Amino acid sequence: MNGDGILYSIGELARRTGLTVKAIRFYSDRGLVTPADRTSAGYRRYGPEAVARLALVRTLRELGLGLDAIRRVTDQELTLGEVAAEHAAALDVQIRILRLRRAVLTVTAEREPTFEEMERMHQLATLSEVERRRLVDEFLDAIFEGGHGGPGRAAVRHSMTPELPGSPTDEQVAAWVELAELSMDPGFRTGMRSLVEEHVAHRPDGAATPPRPDVVAVTRELVEAAVSSGMSPDSPQADAVVAALTARCALAFGRPDDARLRGWLVHRLESAKDPRRDRYVNLLAVINGWPALDPLTPVIDWSVKAIRARTAR
Repeated sequence: MNGDGILYSIGELARRTGLTVKAIRFYSDRGLVTPADRTSAGYRRYGPEAVARLALVRTLRELGLGLDAIRRVTDQELTLGEVAAEHAAALDVQIRILRLRRAVLTVTAEREPTFEEMERMHQLATLSEVERRRLVDEFLDAIFEGGHGGPGRAAVRHSMTPELPGSPTDEQVAAWVELAELSMDPGFRTGMRSLVEEHVAHRPDGAATPPRPDVVAVTRELVEAAVSSGMSPDSPQADAVVAALTARCALAFGRPDDARLRGWLVHRLESAKDPRRDRYVNLLAVINGWPALDPLTPVIDWSVKAIRARTAR
């Protein structure tokens, strides 16, 4: 002890703080804690304030802060609140990156992809928001022939747009990767473009005319309950369902409810049947946080079989 109070050797300071002598010497060499004095032999001696200072350094290091940030706190260039906010923001970025990596690895474990496929999945998962938007717009432009084409088509386009949130879950990231891969499939694009073109071709002309309902949407609305209940498309109970479906479409499209309408309806429904379309819709629901829809394929299969059974009578 001297006139200024108690002084600790580096060994005593290590026992009081739980840090190693090597760690204290390291922090001392970098100016995070400074000796109050030295012995005649050159050994460092630290004052009581070094205990509290090293406790702060240890806590901040355990929280992951770098030495520069810690020095700014101990030198009072930044408050603890300011440095905590900076570090929390940095951790948010790291957490997002780790989530993306885990999602890619999860998909990889499930699919057993090639190295090239894994690299592509990683690239898709780590796209920036601007890059994701560009990829989605390019896919939708290919389907909608580059334009929005009026409010009706714009609404359909919007309903097909994935919006990955700023802090996505692992499931949303995995869904985004799969949806992005699907959107780049030339065959899927061709099928979706044909579906959109056929839908638009049967919409009424003129801005004052209300848009016609989508045949697939109408079919889902009227037939889904029958499919869910296990009703056979050949059963007498299905007569009323088919009658309601053809009557609604005849009214919406201004056509007689006859065999030609039923043939046209079968064609429209079969052209919309693509398991990849169901998958796209399901992935879209996951990404956007929407309720999942039941698969469309069973509804189409039931409707086509039911209509054909009654056309053949």
